[in-house]
Amino acid sequence: MWLGFCHCGAVKFNVDYTITELTTCDCSLCVKRNAIMAKIPEHSLTVLQGQELLTLYEWNTRRAKHYFCSRCGVYVFHRKRAAPDHFGVNIFCLNGFDVASVPVRATQGANMSIIDPNAREEWPGPRIF
Repeated sequence: MWLGFCHCGAVKFNVDYTITELTTCDCSLCVKRNAIMAKIPEHSLTVLQGQELLTLYEWNTRRAKHYFCSRCGVYVFHRKRAAPDHFGVNIFCLNGFDVASVPVRATQGANMSIIDPNAREEWPGPRIF
């Protein structure tokens, strides 16, 4: 089990899952936040404190739900677009987690379809209208 928290400690959560792989993503949001994530089944993540302080960010298809601490601004986790029954957890929020202990796999988010007719040019990928 891993204890996770944002920078200011206002948001705390548990991850009860064995992490065997980390991922990066090339979508415009993940690139800008330099995210390295662990894919966690939803039943394995429990928010212990600060649920009311989580700020939700959605864009494009609005299927992915990205959560940030509203006090310090740190990205803590998101509900995955391609696997909505899983969370992507910011491994840098997990207390004592050794990033070098598991392999990192690059994933493609930039090429996922875009369904917003007003999609910005910064959102690459096939356009579906």
